[in-house]
This record gives sequence, structure tokens and C-alpha cells, in this order.
Amino acid sequence: MKLVWLRNDLRLADNPALRHACAGDEPVAALFIVSPTQWRQHKMAPIRQRFMLAQVDELGRELAALGIPLHLLRVETFAEVPAALADLSRELGVTQLYANQAIEIDEQRRDHAVSAALAEQAVSCHWLNGCCVLPPGRVLTGSGEMFKVFTPFSRAWLKALDEDGFVIHRAPAPRGEPLPWQPLAELKWVDEALGELTADPRWPVGEAEARRRLNIFLERAVLDYGETRDFPAIAGTSVLSPYLAVGLISPRQCVAALQQRLGYRPQSKAQPGFVWLNELVWREFYRHLLVLIPTLSMNRPFKPETAALPWSWDPDAFATWCEGRTGYPIVDAAMRCLNATGWMHNRLRMIVASFLTKDLHIHWRLGEDYFMSRLIDGDLAANNGGWQWAAGTGADAAPYFRVFNPTTQGQRFDPQGEFIRTWVTELADIPAAYVHQPHDWLRLKGRQDYPAPMVDHAVARVRAIEMFRSLEK
Repeated sequence: MKLVWLRNDLRLADNPALRHACAGDEPVAALFIVSPTQWRQHKMAPIRQRFMLAQVDELGRELAALGIPLHLLRVETFAEVPAALADLSRELGVTQLYANQAIEIDEQRRDHAVSAALAEQAVSCHWLNGCCVLPPGRVLTGSGEMFKVFTPFSRAWLKALDEDGFVIHRAPAPRGEPLPWQPLAELKWVDEALGELTADPRWPVGEAEARRRLNIFLERAVLDYGETRDFPAIAGTSVLSPYLAVGLISPRQCVAALQQRLGYRPQSKAQPGFVWLNELVWREFYRHLLVLIPTLSMNRPFKPETAALPWSWDPDAFATWCEGRTGYPIVDAAMRCLNATGWMHNRLRMIVASFLTKDLHIHWRLGEDYFMSRLIDGDLAANNGGWQWAAGTGADAAPYFRVFNPTTQGQRFDPQGEFIRTWVTELADIPAAYVHQPHDWLRLKGRQDYPAPMVDHAVARVRAIEMFRSLEK
């Protein structure tokens, strides 16, 4: 018996572990492990858990139709997984385990322990690359080190992709008669802490839905992506991040679909489609970093010297930011959107992260954890990479003296205030000319229903720069 352990790769197509397990005639079973306590410790958002489990339900049904049973185990923490897997392997008569590589340090330690436990039962473990286009460690400097700046990594990544190419694995063929499938909603131990076990209607599950969204984006928006991606009121992005985060679609499938749409693989900014491809390379960059620099999974800054920065941990200021009551409309609209929907546009992520770290001088770790606790697309590599970039502590971080001005960012990327008025209801009736600096207009109207700015940006900017300059002394 071969066992496929599914994690953040909840798909049939382009799933290396599933594809290799299904080679040959030996019986195949699949496994998904529910670890609620560990998920809470990792700050996994309830909306992400529901989305993931709804896809597990969908995938279980699809596997059953192929004659492949999907076994479910509830194992509260990673530390208990090796023993639980050993027991299941004995019960099923497993001789080989297949899984796609995990990139986070806790998950890697868990997998090493699983390999050791199963080796005692003569079960061989096969760990494959299912999370990246190119496996971590493939793209290195001439001296064999990880790139610390994105642009040379991107050039080297594109070159390596040309040299290596890649294969899209087909979904496995049926392996027997269809099997019954018990819906997860009937298993109360799965959803007892999550409420009704259904995906958010804004985020339907299923590989077909992920491919549909990808195809719509490629047909309608990819050619204008460079011009429209920064405007939250415009549907200019792929919005595929939740599907990539749980593995409903693979990054290889995205690259292949882009190449098919254009008829070529773009190599430079001068070619249409390159800007979106480069965003996929950013995703690769952060994932490679997480594997090759494990301390990034341990709340440590990429730049060790920045650990000495005198960050604030002010709970009241942090709560004001979380709730979208800062008095800066674009920041408040972004945070309220996150709290209501579990998703935030990427430009807004940069704006609110800069505001927390450079205006409020609050430690990026608080923002990183808050995002993970709310985002449907919460992904450690991308989330940590983005927060450390904004905070000035990470790889390829913006120079420390680059501080986003929340007012001018709003004026530039939401010029008519459409996004702001959608989420900051107190400003729904304000004229566009005042939406980014509403306080004088509100005062003239005798209104006090929107908070005053909690900090003076100009003063806060100077303080942020002084914080970083102090490291040079």
C-alpha cells in the first residue's frame, strides 16, 4: 500500500506526490491530518481553516470517485503526528509514504520525525517539490549562497527555468470502482470550533474554480496588470492567493497558463505579462528564503542587526490599527476590509504594514501575526517576507528611509476614494476632493463620527528614520 499525505497541496492535477504514488499497480490511499491546536498556535485564520477543510471535502469526493480513499486523522499537534502516522501505516499495511515538501521549520521538523518513526517499520518516505516551480536550493549565487536581493534572484530564476523546464502532472486515472465519501460536515470533531463547515461564498472551492479564475484573469487583465494592479477599487489582480496558499492550483500551472496565453514566456519588463510572472517569482523568492534561512520561521529578522530596534508593543495603538480607527482613511478602509472579508489587496498590505511599523513604530511581528489570524490566504513565507520588507528588516527591504505616506498613497491609488467610501462608512457621503484628508470637511459639517489622525505622519517618519540610523552608531 502506498499512502499520499496531503497538506497544502489539495489538488489532483500537478501534484507530484500523488502522481508518483499512483505510478504502478500497488493500492493507493490518501491522508489529511487535522491539527486544530497546532493551527491555532500558528495563528491560522478560521476563514482559512474553513476554506481548507471545504476543499478537503471536495478533494475527498473526487478521490473517492477515482477509487482512492482519503483517510482523515485528528492529531492536535505536530509532535503527535509521527506516532499517529506509524499507527495508521501499520493498520493499512503501508510500505511507502509520499508527500510534497513542507517549507516551514515546524513542519520540516515534523516530517523528519515522521521519516524516523516510519523507518522503524521499513516504510520508505518520498518528499517531493510541489510548492515551488523550482525547488528551494536550485537558484543560488555563484558562491552557492541564497540571493538576498530579489532582482538578481529573479534573473537567475528565469535562467534556471529555461535550463530545467518543468512538467505539469496530469490528475491520476481511476484506480478502481468509485468509493463512498462521508462529508466532513458529518464529522463533528472537524468543525466543532469553526462553526458551519462551508467555504465563504466569495471563495468557492474546487480545482475547476481555481482554473476558471486564472483563465479569466489571463484573458481580461494580465496584459494591463502592470498599470492596474495597485488600485484596490479595480479588479486588476488575479486574486488567486487563497488557492495557491492551500494548493488548489500550483505555481507551475500558473506559469504554464501564462505561457500558453501569450505564446511565450516573458523575460523582461518590456514584454506583456512579465509583471505578473515576476509576482510569482517573488512568491518563489520568499519560499526559497524560508527553507534556506530557517530562523525566518522563528520570529527572527532577516537582518540580524535590526533585532536591536526599539520597537513599540503599545496594545492600545495596535488595537486602533487592527480595528481601522487610525484617522487615515486608506489605512482604515484596508483594515476594515480585512476584518470583514479575510482578504486585502497587496498595495494595501504594504500601506498598512508601513503605517504600523514606520508611523506607529510597532513591532512587525504583531502585524504579521494579526494578518495570519485574519487572512484566507495566510502563508508564512509570503506574509513574513512582506512584513519584513515593509519594516525594513527583511531581504531586499526598502531602504529604511523610505516610509509610505498614507495620505499620498491613498490619493495615488484610490484617487476618487471609491475603495475608502466602500469600507469607511462614515465617509460614504464625503466629496472626493476631501476623502483623503476629511477632517476639515467633517469639522465644518459639525461631525465627529470619524477619528482624528492618531499620529502626525511627518513627525512619525522622522522618528522611524532615527530608529534605523541609531543602528549605525
